[in-house]
Amino acid sequence: MATYLSEELRSRIKDADLDRCRYCLTCEANSGTPLTCDHIMPRCKGGSTSFENVCRACRSCNEFKGDATHAVDPLTGEPVPLFNPRTQGWSDHFTWSADATRVEGLTPVGRATVLGLRMNHPTIVAARDRWARTGWHPPPER
Repeated sequence: MATYLSEELRSRIKDADLDRCRYCLTCEANSGTPLTCDHIMPRCKGGSTSFENVCRACRSCNEFKGDATHAVDPLTGEPVPLFNPRTQGWSDHFTWSADATRVEGLTPVGRATVLGLRMNHPTIVAARDRWARTGWHPPPER
């Protein structure tokens, strides 16, 4: 069942998130696929439908995230919370590979989120390669 978001809330989220996925930073214009609204803390786990808990996400990140709140850090083997784009800075937890095709985790949260959301699946890596070669990627830091 879809959650109702008021036009005011949708507009505020869209403006704040710059039409890009707040997890992998894929731009809506590059993908050609509308971004979705993701509950950072899923509603089924008590998350609210509020600006602080909803962000724009590409369909891939949103679908792989599902109702997860944690993933395993591959370096330590420990479960850690997923990246929260409303309270954490992207560049504090992630960076781009030298060729800008892969998201690399810098912290336990970053590494776990990259794996948990499958941010480097082959289809998106190939797309990022094309976008990077045309100068459309990576998006500028904000």
